[in-house]
Amino acid sequence: MTKYKGYMIDLDGTIYRGNERIPEAKGFVERLQAANIPFLFLTNNTTRTPEMVCDFLASKHNIYVTPDHVYTPSMATASYLLRENHGDLSNKSIYIVGEIGLKKALLSTGIKLNEYDPDYVVVGLDYDLTYHKAELATLAIKRGAMFIGTNEDTNLPNERGQVPGAGSVIAFVERAVQREAFYIGKPRRPIMDAALDKMGLNAEDVVMVGDNYNTDIKAGINSGIAQLLVYTGISTPEYVAQQKIQPTHVVNSLADWEV
Repeated sequence: MTKYKGYMIDLDGTIYRGNERIPEAKGFVERLQAANIPFLFLTNNTTRTPEMVCDFLASKHNIYVTPDHVYTPSMATASYLLRENHGDLSNKSIYIVGEIGLKKALLSTGIKLNEYDPDYVVVGLDYDLTYHKAELATLAIKRGAMFIGTNEDTNLPNERGQVPGAGSVIAFVERAVQREAFYIGKPRRPIMDAALDKMGLNAEDVVMVGDNYNTDIKAGINSGIAQLLVYTGISTPEYVAQQKIQPTHVVNSLADWEV
């Protein structure tokens, strides 16, 4: 079994399903911790801050990590905007459709809110999505704002089933403006490159662990990173068997993987 210097690990469907525990996940994380192997929870969920993710993992799933172990499209989007503007966003503005995790990460850069004619419109999962929010986003993009989508996940696995994800929200706006967003999260490269930088590792040293072929596994494929698919969330063996490119590794449970 291949040994890796670092792990990028999805959350929804891999470590938990909403409030429902995936029992093998806790042992997997603890094996990484015991072996002092660096890992980063590379989630496409933008609704929570890293601190909130850690609190949720501890309170609901008995998994104990620090905020440094969490990286989200919210953080990767903030890094992207700073990089594109040479580290200074004080004269730029933004309209955000999303939850606190996205808003806090973006507004911490110094960028200003602007509903009418912002430089950027960023759309993510919003539990209180309204027509008015989509309308403001659409009109701002039509006026010339750059359209950024946090991630393409059409669904999220939780204890109730497959609920709508950020990709479904973004698709609403994409249909209205008749063009695709520039995506940051998995399976696109921006979040993967930013995560590698944060970990200080090369692509060949890392494995991407996840349950969703179309986000987690394709993220690894697109970035030259090995993949470990676990069948505890979105993708099924039947679906994966139909794909032209197969994951580097496949397990039914994270208990089956030796770190």
